[in-house]
Amino acid sequence: MNQGAKITGNEAAGICGGNSSSGVSFPDAFLVWLKVALNSFGGPAGQIAVMHRYLVEEKQWISESRFLHALNYCMLLPGPEAQQLATYIGWLLHKTPGGIVAGTLFVIPGFLAILMLSILYAGYQNLAFVQWLFLGLKAAVLAVVVEAVLRIGKRALTNRVMVVPAVAAFVGIFFFDVPFPIIVFAAAGLGFVGGRLRPDAFGPRTARSAKDSDCVPLLDALAAQGGLDHAKPSISRAIRVGLVWGAFWLVPIGILYVYLGPQHVFVRQAIFFSESAVVTFGGAYAVLAYVAQQAVDTYGWLKPGEMLDGLGMAETTPGPLIMVLEFVGFMAAFRNPGDLHPMVAGTLGALLTTWVTFVPCFLWIFLGAPYVEALRDNKGLNSALATITAAVVGVILNLAVWFALHTVFGTLDEYRVFGMRLLVPVWSSLNVPSLVIAVLALIAIFRVKLGVLQTIACSAALGVAYHVILSVTSS
Repeated sequence: MNQGAKITGNEAAGICGGNSSSGVSFPDAFLVWLKVALNSFGGPAGQIAVMHRYLVEEKQWISESRFLHALNYCMLLPGPEAQQLATYIGWLLHKTPGGIVAGTLFVIPGFLAILMLSILYAGYQNLAFVQWLFLGLKAAVLAVVVEAVLRIGKRALTNRVMVVPAVAAFVGIFFFDVPFPIIVFAAAGLGFVGGRLRPDAFGPRTARSAKDSDCVPLLDALAAQGGLDHAKPSISRAIRVGLVWGAFWLVPIGILYVYLGPQHVFVRQAIFFSESAVVTFGGAYAVLAYVAQQAVDTYGWLKPGEMLDGLGMAETTPGPLIMVLEFVGFMAAFRNPGDLHPMVAGTLGALLTTWVTFVPCFLWIFLGAPYVEALRDNKGLNSALATITAAVVGVILNLAVWFALHTVFGTLDEYRVFGMRLLVPVWSSLNVPSLVIAVLALIAIFRVKLGVLQTIACSAALGVAYHVILSVTSS
C-alpha cells in the first residue's frame, strides 16, 4: 500500500486494522476479496453485508460511516453497486491494482457459474427435467423481486414526499413506456432542486452511527493524516484514466464494428450492453425492466419466460445479479451464430457482454472516486441520490408486475388507450402450478423468514415434484 504519509508515535497507537507503516498487505487484501467473491450470494443486500462484515467488523480497515458514504455514491453511479463498492475500497487500499483485483474477483465466480448454466440451458432446454426445474425457479424469482420492492421501499420511501417519484416512475414506465434513463435523470433533477428547497423531505435518511471503538480504522486514520495521496482529485490523472479505460471499453467495439458490420449480433450486443452500462442506475432489479423490454420485444433475443430463467440463475450463483446480462448475451449469440458453432458463439457473446458491462464500472470508479472523496458533504448530490433510489422503487415494482404477469399467465393481450399501454391477462392461460409455487415462495420469505437461496431451492424442487407426480398419475 502506497500511503504517501506515515503515522507514528501516539497517533499510530490508536489505529486498528493494520500496521501504520506497512498498511494492509496486497496478499492479505487478495484473500479477503476472494472470500467476498465466494460468499457473494443473495443479491446486493447480501453482498454488501458480507463486505461490511469482513471490512468493517472483522478487519476494521474502514469505518462504518466511510463504508456507507462509499456505498451511497456507488448507488448514484450506473452499474452494480456492490461490485463498484468492492472496486472503490480496493482502490482506496492499493490504488488501481487493488481496485482491479477486488472488482474482477467479485465477478469471476458468477461469470463461470452463469456460463456453465447457460450452456446447459441452451443445450438441454428441451429436456423435461430442465423445464420442470425452471418452473419452480420462475415462481421463486417472482417472490424475490417482490421482497426486493419492499426492502428497498422501506429504505428509500422515508416520507410521503418520496412516495411521489416512486409512483411517477411506476406509472411512467409501466403505462407509457418512458425510457429508464429519462426517469433516472428526472428523479436526480427533482432531488437536487428539492434538496435545496426542502432538505428535510428530500435529504437521505441519516445512517446509524458506528459503535464506538478504542481505535480508528486504518483507512480513516490515514485519510485524516493526509496519507491517501491517490484519493486527491487531479485533472491530469482523470484525463489518463479516461483515455485508458475508455480505450479498453470502446476500442474492441470499434474493431468489431469495422470487421463485422453494424448488423452482426456481436456488434449489436456490444452497443446495446454498453448503453445499458451507462443507464443501469439503481442496481440490477431496476435495469432488468429496461433490458427485458429491449432484449425480448425489440431484438427478439429471448422470450419473457427465459428472462426469468436467467434471473433465477443469477439469484442462485455468486456475484452481481447483473450477471443475468451474461445469460442474455449468451442466448442472443447462440441463436444468431453466423458461421460459428452455436456454443462457441454463445460463449463469445457471454464474454463480450460481460466485458462491456463491467469495464465501464472500473472507469466510473477510477475516474470519479477522488472527486467522490472530495464531495463527502455535498447535500445536493445526497438529495439527488435519495430521490433516484425512491424512483427505482417504482421501476422495480414495474419489474415485479411484469414478471408476475408473465409467470402466472401464458398469454397477455396488449391494448393502447389514449397513449397508455394496458396488459390484460388471458385468464384461460392461467398457470395454476406457477401461481401456487409463487404464493408458497412468498410465504417462505415473508412469514417463515426463509433465506433467498433456500426459497429458490425449495421452489425448484416443488416444480420438479409437481411434474413427477403428474407424470406418474397420467401414466
